[in-house]
Amino acid sequence: MLPKKNDDQWPLQIDVVATEKQVGRWMTTQRELNGFGLSDIDVSRPYSLLELYKDERTDYRFNLSSQSPKLFVVFDNHDESDVTPILVTASQGVAGSFMDGDYLVLSNDMPLPIQAWMEAFIGRHGELLEVRRKKRKGAGRSSEK
Repeated sequence: MLPKKNDDQWPLQIDVVATEKQVGRWMTTQRELNGFGLSDIDVSRPYSLLELYKDERTDYRFNLSSQSPKLFVVFDNHDESDVTPILVTASQGVAGSFMDGDYLVLSNDMPLPIQAWMEAFIGRHGELLEVRRKKRKGAGRSSEK
């Protein structure tokens, strides 16, 4: 059974289609992400759970601060006919780590209700500031002798 929307999880319908495209002389199947359904999940169609994590708040803030915030959907790239998503994330860092592997990552504009929900998540848990450790005095500098 699919979890209900709460403070850190939101089930999303994934509107993805596999289309035949001609690339040069060859026909290939490409997946296109057309958007997201925010309520009334139909489990016979592609869906996934968007889950927010406290340690990714910096990535969420970066995404929300951009001109066009995105959601990223990760698909297994082994079966071109299968359009079942593995993961939905709002973190560009997480999405990028999947791009390094054998996965297909598609993105689409983040719906406004999800942006507001993420802002509330960050508001509840605070901004995550990346703390850099101090180096010992003089480290990384050329010393004058």
